[in-house]
Amino acid sequence: MSDKEHNYENNSEEESIKDQVEEILDDAIEEAESKENNEGDTAQEGTTSEKEQLKADLEKEKDKFLRLFAEFENYKRRTSKERIEMFKTASQDVIVAMLPVLDDFDRAINEINKAKDKELLKGVELISNKFRETLRSKGLEQMTVKEGDTFDPEIHEAITQIPAPKDKLKGKVVDVVERGYKLGDRIIRYPKVVTGK
Repeated sequence: MSDKEHNYENNSEEESIKDQVEEILDDAIEEAESKENNEGDTAQEGTTSEKEQLKADLEKEKDKFLRLFAEFENYKRRTSKERIEMFKTASQDVIVAMLPVLDDFDRAINEINKAKDKELLKGVELISNKFRETLRSKGLEQMTVKEGDTFDPEIHEAITQIPAPKDKLKGKVVDVVERGYKLGDRIIRYPKVVTGK
């Protein structure tokens, strides 16, 4: 048997099977339609209310789906925001623990300046600057507060109040006892100040 004859035979077999399947499907569709027509004549009112009920159920499910989808989108947005915030302040505890070391460096530099030991001062300043740069790269930022700034209880912590040495310092910052620091947008240590009255 040649290849052509074999292909022709396979094609004709496939076509006869295809025709049989189509015939069976057509018969099933006709049978379903005739049943529907017979039942439709006897209970057309029931079918209409059944369709309406199905439409109402579908609308209800669609509404549930939309609400659930909206809730999920809100959840994704909220967790994403929380995750970003957590990454920004993940090292907050460690940095807060390092702030007294920064204060000690400032005190050491002041004392070495009084002793006038230039080589020691240079070495301590190098270490201090390296330490500050490392913390700055992690997001630490020093708050700038100086004498004469207006006292703001939102960002300053008043530890005492003294008579103002000058009239222009009344209600203002007279001295900064301890520097304040921010980590990102959050204040992690408020500057401790002395105010004038």
